[in-house]
Amino acid sequence: MAADADECDYFVREIEKNDGCTLKVKQCYLGDVGCVVWDAAIVLAKYLETKQFYEPSSRVNVWADRRVLELGAGTGAVGLMAAALGADVTVTDLEDLQTLLRLNIQENKTLIDSGSITAKVLKWGEDVSDFLPPPHYILMADCIYYEQSIVPLVESLKLLSGPETCIICCYEQRTEGINPKVERQFFELLQQNFICEEIPADKQDPEFSSPDIHILHIRRNV
Repeated sequence: MAADADECDYFVREIEKNDGCTLKVKQCYLGDVGCVVWDAAIVLAKYLETKQFYEPSSRVNVWADRRVLELGAGTGAVGLMAAALGADVTVTDLEDLQTLLRLNIQENKTLIDSGSITAKVLKWGEDVSDFLPPPHYILMADCIYYEQSIVPLVESLKLLSGPETCIICCYEQRTEGINPKVERQFFELLQQNFICEEIPADKQDPEFSSPDIHILHIRRNV
């Protein structure tokens, strides 16, 4: 179980944006996997700033006025970056993480100007009507690790995504224990309804990338 954020001792992970501003994301010393900023979240957050999405000098901003939903948001780091870039973001996770999510939204509200961000509870596999119509983007960082969550996660992706939705999934490939089996099950199930495209390293942030961390664009089969 995640530690109650009200009782938590915090430490801060800073994520510097390309404009020099810094997102300050609080993490818990105690708690479950959702209480810390994983490396895949940093890689995905920085990917959202790459030139294909965001290039102010050329007036390119894919995120402006886009509806974005983050699944398994944990600390909210990825969603906070999207909101700071101008997206209208809903960060979601279990009830246990809501206090931490709201705290991090409050801590970074001065960096969110044209965008917006709210936190809501979403349990994978359950009703998603509060999150429809389908968002333009669904963001996921390191959500593939619990074997029992694979089926409900894919079910939620099917319910949440429309023909225009792009799911951006970032995950760290882990070779120990049950992780390879869980990853294989996820992708086998996913490919029944979705097409996956892996993003090459040269399209990712040059500093914040790793051979072990993969970014995929996932879309519904048409």
